[in-house]
Amino acid sequence: MGRSDRRRSNGGSPEETDQRALGREAYEERAWDDAYRRLSKADDVAPLGVEDLERLAMSAYLTGRDEEYLRALERTHHAYLDAGECHRAARCAFWLGLRLVFRGEMAQAAGWFGRAHRLLEREPHDCAEQGYLMLPHVEQHLAAGNLEAAYAAASGAVEIGERFADTDLVACARHLQGRVLLRQRRTTEGFALLDEAMVSVTAGELSPLLTGLIYCSVIEACQQVHALGRAREWTSALGRWCAEQPQLISFSGTCLMHRAEIKRLSGAWQDAIDEAQQAVERLTQSNNRKDTAGAWYQLAEVHRLRGDFDAAEQAYRSASQYGFEPQPGLALLRLAERHIDAAAAAIRRVMAATTDQMKRIRLLPAHVEIMLAADNIEEARCACRELEDVAEGYGTEPLRALAAHARGAVELAGGEAQAAAIWLRRAIEAWQQVDAPYEAARVGVMMGLACRALGDSDGAVLELQAARTVFQQLGATPDVSRIDTLLDTRPDEARGLSARELQVLRLIASGKTNKEIANELHLSGKTVDRHVSNIFNKLDVPTRTAATAWAYEHRLI
Repeated sequence: MGRSDRRRSNGGSPEETDQRALGREAYEERAWDDAYRRLSKADDVAPLGVEDLERLAMSAYLTGRDEEYLRALERTHHAYLDAGECHRAARCAFWLGLRLVFRGEMAQAAGWFGRAHRLLEREPHDCAEQGYLMLPHVEQHLAAGNLEAAYAAASGAVEIGERFADTDLVACARHLQGRVLLRQRRTTEGFALLDEAMVSVTAGELSPLLTGLIYCSVIEACQQVHALGRAREWTSALGRWCAEQPQLISFSGTCLMHRAEIKRLSGAWQDAIDEAQQAVERLTQSNNRKDTAGAWYQLAEVHRLRGDFDAAEQAYRSASQYGFEPQPGLALLRLAERHIDAAAAAIRRVMAATTDQMKRIRLLPAHVEIMLAADNIEEARCACRELEDVAEGYGTEPLRALAAHARGAVELAGGEAQAAAIWLRRAIEAWQQVDAPYEAARVGVMMGLACRALGDSDGAVLELQAARTVFQQLGATPDVSRIDTLLDTRPDEARGLSARELQVLRLIASGKTNKEIANELHLSGKTVDRHVSNIFNKLDVPTRTAATAWAYEHRLI
C-alpha cells in the first residue's frame, strides 16, 4: 500500500498529537505493534487522517490483527472517496479484495474488485491501479491452466508499473511472470524473472506488505519444482528480514513454516518440529489458514519419519481441518503402518483427483513407492515415467534424484538389479549434492538390496550399515528397525527371496494360512498366493511343511 505524496496537518489535543507522532515514529522504525497501539490511541481521541489510517491498517496487518486491518483499510477507502481521490480509493479496494481472497471469502473479494474497477472507469486518465487490478486475473488464469493468458496479464501489469514507476507493482507482476514460465517448464527463464523480482525485495525497495508476499510466493514456487537450493537461500533471506522486525507477526509464521520444511529436508528434525510448532501458533494468531495447514503438515511429516505415528495422525488431521489435502503424507503413514491397501486406495484417489501438474509433482514419488509395496509394478512404472518426464522438463537436481530413485526401485522390483544399481547410484549422488541425508539414506537401502540381488554381500552390508548410521542419527526409528531386519537376514542362504517373501515365509512357519497372512500384511489373497508359489519355486520345496523346515534349518525364524 503506497502513501499519498500530499501531507496533511493534524490538529487536536497535545495527547492526541503526541500519540500520532509516536505512532508515525514507530512505523518508520518498523516497530509495528508500537505503531498500531499509538495510532489506535490517537484514533480514540479524534479520527485519524487518511495517511495515518493507512499506517494503522498496515500495522494491523503486520501484527496479525486481521479484522482490525480490514476495518482500518475500509475506513481509508472511504476517506479517500470523501477526498475525491478515486485512484487511492480503488487501490484500497484492491487490497481489501486481495486479503479476502486469501481468507477464502471470494464473494466479498469480487465485490471489492468490482468496486475498484468501477471507480477507475470514471477516471479520465490511466493509472498504476489499473495494473494492480490485473494481478487477480493472472492468478485466475494460472488456476485455470490458461498459461498464455496469465503471462499476458502479468506482462501488461509490468508495463503499467514501469510506466508509472511503481516498484511494488513491477516486482509483483514480474514475479508472476516467472511463476507462469515455471508452469510452462521454461525453468531458466522463470527463475531469472523470480530472481530479478527478488532483487527489489532484498534491496528494501518495496513496501512491507509486498516484500512479505513476494518472499512467500517465490519460496513456494521454488518448493513446487524442488529447487531446494533457491528455496533455502530465499528462506534464509526471509528469516533475516523477519528477525530485523521483532514485532512482525504476519510473515514470521510463514517463514517458520518454510524453515521447518527446509530443516526436515536437511536432517535437522528436532529444529523442524520446534519451528513448525511456533509457525502453527503465529499463523493461527494471524488467521492464515493456508499456511497454518502447511505448518501442521510439516509437523506431521517429521512425526511420521520418526515413528511417532499417533502424533503424525493427529497433525495430518489438523492440516485437513484447515482445508489442506494431507497427501501423500497420510498415505505414507498408512504404508508405514503396513496398511498397504489403505495407502494404495488413498494415493490412487488423490492422483485421480489432481490434474494440476505442479501439485502432482509431490504425489508421484509416493505413488511409485506405494504401488511397489502393493506389488503393482505396472502402475508404479507408469507413475515413474510421469515423474521422469517432469524431472526432465523442470531440470532441478532434487527432481532428477526423485526420478532416479523411482526408476531404480521399479527396475529392482522387476528383477533388473544391475540397471537398478545404476539409477540408484545417480540418486544417491544427487541427494548428497543437495544435502538431503534422509533421502540419500533411503536410496542407500535400495542400493543395498540391489547389491544383495547381484550376489555382492559385502556391498549390501556396507550400503545398509551406512544408511542405518544416518537413520539412527536422525531418529528415523522405523527405518532403523527395517535395516536391522534386513541385516539379520542371511542373504547367502535366502535363495534369492525378496524381503516380502521372507516375511511371508516366517508367517508360513508360524502356522498361518494364506488368508491369515493376507489379513496380517494387508495384501490381497492372490498376492499372497503368488508369494507362496515363488517361495516354493525358489526353495525347491513342495509343501508348507518343507518350507517351514527349510526356514528353521537356515535360522530365518
